[in-house]
Amino acid sequence: MTARALLIPVTYPVTSFAATLVAGLVVSLVASLALPVGAAWAQSTATAPATAPTTSPATAHGFAFTSITGAPLPLDSFEGRAILVVNTASRCGYTPQYADLQAVWERYRERGLVVLGVPSNDFGGQEPGSEAEIKQFCEVNFDVDFPMTAKVKVRGEDAHPFYRWAAADLGADAAPRWNFHKYLVAPDGRLVAWFPTPTSPTSAEVTRAIESHLPEPAASGS
Repeated sequence: MTARALLIPVTYPVTSFAATLVAGLVVSLVASLALPVGAAWAQSTATAPATAPTTSPATAHGFAFTSITGAPLPLDSFEGRAILVVNTASRCGYTPQYADLQAVWERYRERGLVVLGVPSNDFGGQEPGSEAEIKQFCEVNFDVDFPMTAKVKVRGEDAHPFYRWAAADLGADAAPRWNFHKYLVAPDGRLVAWFPTPTSPTSAEVTRAIESHLPEPAASGS
């Protein structure tokens, strides 16, 4: 593959981006020391969940985001497909996971996987750009074409309702502690697994979980 320089949107000045990325890597590595390692399966390892509001939907399909271009993005539009939901950031030491997410999307989308990127500025202020800048950054630097949402909060009382529900459903230990935390939603809308930041989307842990919940079997001979 031909090497290509990163295209940095206006929010990320070229003269300071390299230093910013290095700083982001250091911050991310320090933060990751406190993160759990490996997959955590919802039915076997989650701690006792917090009490969810009585009005909370029963499955992920009851929630909706806004797309990165401003259009409605209800999760029930993905009903019947597995969804890998990942909170993302452009200045993080784990930003190269965008390439892994795109690889997983290309590998499994014909079998019923949706990768959903959820930009958030919650951790380290590492996603300060606008939706247009985030979209440009992802497309130019990582050829991202999987669905992405508008920027949201993913932790605390002001978190997007999906993330508040996920924390209540799986327990606080399963909530995002940094950028590139991953939730796997089954085709029927159940949360079935979560993976912490350091776990690559292309790792055996993640791909095994994805494959076990795909609605379409592998093609013969693949």
